[in-house]
Amino acid sequence: MTDPVSQFKSKSGLKRILSAFFYSVDGLKSAWRHEHAFRQELLLFVAGGIVAMLLPISSFQKLALMGVLVLVLIVELVNSAIEAVVDRISLERHPLSKNAKDFGSAAVLLAVMLAGATWAVVLFNRFW
Repeated sequence: MTDPVSQFKSKSGLKRILSAFFYSVDGLKSAWRHEHAFRQELLLFVAGGIVAMLLPISSFQKLALMGVLVLVLIVELVNSAIEAVVDRISLERHPLSKNAKDFGSAAVLLAVMLAGATWAVVLFNRFW
């Protein structure tokens, strides 16, 4: 018996890479349109990125400040994907659905806390 393969499985080579890129762009557009938290975090990323680039700190510190903001966006996208899959399966309340959504939310919280701590450490070490 062979393993089942999704009809949506991507092609190989350059076509796969291009398709993956456009799927990613579609995902970002959808997140912007439908996810309030993603929009807020993206705006925070833009503002934080501008501040990070203007700060008189090392390039590595700038990368760290930008990196943790990108991490928040990544985790938010994964959380939104989990929520979409759970809602696709059923909109009924179920303890496992709640757990899945709560775990995703907790992951976002941890990413935000890491971002806050990183910014605090870099700014504290630079200005105090």
